[in-house]
Amino acid sequence: MTDQPKKMAIIASKGALDMAYPPLILASTAAAMGYEVQIFFTFYGLQLLKKSLRHIKVSPLANPAMPMPVPMPVLVSSLPGMQSMATKMMKGMIKKKGVASLEELRDLCHEAGVKFIACQMTVDLFNFKKTDFIDNIEFGGAASFLEFAGGADITLFI
Repeated sequence: MTDQPKKMAIIASKGALDMAYPPLILASTAAAMGYEVQIFFTFYGLQLLKKSLRHIKVSPLANPAMPMPVPMPVLVSSLPGMQSMATKMMKGMIKKKGVASLEELRDLCHEAGVKFIACQMTVDLFNFKKTDFIDNIEFGGAASFLEFAGGADITLFI
């Protein structure tokens, strides 16, 4: 009887900066611990598979719990330029604290053998081209991911 590695299945459905980190951090950590890991990127989560991640921004309006240096009402976060300012602040905190960038985490996942699956239905829905995305990803449907997730020890929806 051989020991099978534990499995972690993650569904990444968000494309905002603050929601981009959890699936990549969890996946890279689990892979480093010997887990077999797959991430299924669907809907706005597909943004994390784009060649450039410069367009990824924080979404302060949808996240009233975001810590700001100065208390400000949620309504203020909807003003023009606030999303860019919040994104700049968040990226500054990430860099200052020595947290890896999204690009670094994505590369770390690839090096650790994490399998990235782009939801083909969502790719078609949003009229994306396969050339919009990074190399070394697979395109598949929910059924192929669920086959893996059905046998996973841990399944997360982010």
